[in-house]
Amino acid sequence: MPWYVIYTKPRTEIKVAEALRILGIVVYCPLVTETRQWSDRKKKVTVPLFKSYVFVHLEPKERKRVFEVPGVLNYLFWLGEHATVSDEEIKVIKDWNENNEVDQISVEEFSPGDKIVISHGVFKKQHALIRHVNKKRMRLLLPGLGYAISIKTREVIKERR
Repeated sequence: MPWYVIYTKPRTEIKVAEALRILGIVVYCPLVTETRQWSDRKKKVTVPLFKSYVFVHLEPKERKRVFEVPGVLNYLFWLGEHATVSDEEIKVIKDWNENNEVDQISVEEFSPGDKIVISHGVFKKQHALIRHVNKKRMRLLLPGLGYAISIKTREVIKERR
């Protein structure tokens, strides 16, 4: 029985997960605690690790049941098929998320205009500016070298500025 990924309305992941549990569906919504800063105070809040995504473990013939829950928009698709996640991948996410040695976890997407540092390959440690992003590659401008290159997304890290 595979794990499927459900796409939800923004900021409804926790409510959707609880409603799915009430229906008897096995659900996993990894949560993290973040410190948020307001003008007058700081507060710790629990938020989903993956924004707008919830994992459900059910038989393929039961997939329609999730649409009984308000806030569920659709399943995530990959190459025209329902995206599935293996038990091992869910276990890795759970182990990593529950590891007390990890201070903070965040998932970020790359966007045009982001400044990054390349972490692998020939251009390792080079600063770059993202010009274009697609599923597996991104086009970068390396101002220090005067080059524009195409690179696999796993070979870069976002620089904090």
